[in-house]
Amino acid sequence: MDMREVYVVAGSFVGFQLFFSCVSPVLSSNFTQGYGKLPPNKLNDWNSRLVSTVHALIVGLFCLYILWYDDAVNEDPVWGDPNMVKLNVAITCGYLFYGMNHCFVMEVQAQITHRSFQTRGVLPYFANFRLISELSTPFVNQRWFFEALAYPRTHRLVVANGVAMAVVFFLVRIAVMPPYWAKVFGTFGTPAFERLGLAAQVAWIVSCICLDILNTIWMYKITRGCYKVITGKLRGGKVDSKKTNYMNNHTD
Repeated sequence: MDMREVYVVAGSFVGFQLFFSCVSPVLSSNFTQGYGKLPPNKLNDWNSRLVSTVHALIVGLFCLYILWYDDAVNEDPVWGDPNMVKLNVAITCGYLFYGMNHCFVMEVQAQITHRSFQTRGVLPYFANFRLISELSTPFVNQRWFFEALAYPRTHRLVVANGVAMAVVFFLVRIAVMPPYWAKVFGTFGTPAFERLGLAAQVAWIVSCICLDILNTIWMYKITRGCYKVITGKLRGGKVDSKKTNYMNNHTD
């Protein structure tokens, strides 16, 4: 990690910490009436999730930009020039340090992707591709915000957010699997793949398989819960909160 990345990590950490401590409380109290009525533990969760949303939007949109415009990474997904990807990863590393400072659980996917990439500076395309999944995080957090403000599960905004989350989750975590794995298989047997070495190859492939299994399980739970909420809304009935607590089980 060069000094530029160190500065980005430090700046990211400080920026997210300031947003948590100063910006989020001011914004939330001014734009959300129920914010000030929340207990202290929920206020901390609220501010943390708002920071998480900001991080997800920054990193997720940066990922899309890199995939569309970074020719060096796209032409050589294993050993291509990783400068832009390193900056994106550095932003997330700063966020991870901020998260550890607040002792809340971070997503396993982020830990594996960032650490494996940062240690060797390889697989920039695939490291970046995995971070696109962050774009589903704002909908997860919005679900929690509605829950904290005691919105009924059949409220139109809650239902709309649930449907949007199911769609976005599918697009950024499930629908991307075929092109992602096609790119992975396309590297097999190439000199670039052989240069990785057996340990890196196994760690990369196994971690990807585990992550996609988890994503598939989450997608199933989200789809099932979303279906129950929608059908309950259409029938005008009440939905059991225990059976539809599918969003809060997936945290970022």
